[in-house]
Amino acid sequence: MKKILIIGSLTLLLSGVLSGCQLGNKDTGEEPAETKNNSLTMPWIGTKNTTRINTSDPIQAAVLVSRTLWTATTDNNRPSSVVLTDVSNWQIAAVSTDLIHHPSNGPVLFFDKDGVPSETLDELKRLDPMGAEGNEGIQIVIVGPVTAKVEEELKALDMKIDKIEGEEPSAVAQAIDAYYAKAAGELPQAVIVGSMDSPEYTLPAVNWIAHMPEPLLYVKKDEIPAATVEALKKRAGKAAIYVLGPDSVISDKVETELKNYGSVTRIAGEDPVKNAIAFAQFKDTNNDFGWGITTPGHNFSFLTTDSTMLAIAAAPFSHLGKHAPLIFTEKDGLPNPVMEYLMNVQPKFQKSPTEGPYNHAWVTGESSTISASTQSEIDDMLEISPASGGNPHSGH
Repeated sequence: MKKILIIGSLTLLLSGVLSGCQLGNKDTGEEPAETKNNSLTMPWIGTKNTTRINTSDPIQAAVLVSRTLWTATTDNNRPSSVVLTDVSNWQIAAVSTDLIHHPSNGPVLFFDKDGVPSETLDELKRLDPMGAEGNEGIQIVIVGPVTAKVEEELKALDMKIDKIEGEEPSAVAQAIDAYYAKAAGELPQAVIVGSMDSPEYTLPAVNWIAHMPEPLLYVKKDEIPAATVEALKKRAGKAAIYVLGPDSVISDKVETELKNYGSVTRIAGEDPVKNAIAFAQFKDTNNDFGWGITTPGHNFSFLTTDSTMLAIAAAPFSHLGKHAPLIFTEKDGLPNPVMEYLMNVQPKFQKSPTEGPYNHAWVTGESSTISASTQSEIDDMLEISPASGGNPHSGH
């Protein structure tokens, strides 16, 4: 199946902007652009049911995701504020995605140990955040440790900046929980409890907390940090706690201790792939927590289990547009559990494929991370097909 470069007014507009963001270079002829650095010449690669964010650099990926969702041409499509965090700290970056949600309504962008990358600075200028009305007009929220150089470079933007400081992940998670409650004017009763040591099991939570106000709080396998206990106590024994991951990651002992602070439900799969699927399928009908995706007509975000920071960069795909839970794939093909899941949610038509509904997927990472054949396989599995079986194009 051929890859199709999406061409249109939006793509032309974005590619023009990207050329000033050091994401566009001319090919020198030394080797094909795709093998040299495909992401530089083709930021997006689309097929009929998928769109690839064509870079495996988390800093660039965060910028491309931001450009995809916030076109920033009017106040209707500009963010209120932007979250900035260190690209080298997944635990803090993961919990910071709770601030993607309203009232911030903005992406997570990254800085690094050397300062704020030019791509990030240029994107902040392009977005020109409006300032969150529910958060005193804040335009940038810095989460976690920050150097004087980063603060100096951001200060030059002349934007209103706030900080959520701290270095210990569970304490930062607690601080974000309190910060969001103050900005939004309410404390969500439901919380996700994830492992601070196993990102491959915790990452599916990132898409949900970017979509809804519930926070992510951290535990270790056999221990609940004091900061997490304090955050749970704020719910006065009425917390709806969702433990994400099997007992090999978060022990039964911790699950039992969590019951001191409210109801506890474990959502788990025996491996990271099945765990992500279990979270995508889960729905608590008592409070509407969870994606509950078991029928056709949805969107998915595909990444590999070792693409931790890419997954965090792609979290806004669950906040705007076709809201997407995280599903894990392998580089060179879909795992069997994912194939089975996609078969169960594959759209079917009775008379004509124009009936819909349709599925779509975001794929984040260049071909060295997720191969072109895997993107094609995902595209095939999302294609609407006749309910009677047979050729998916028989309705034409």
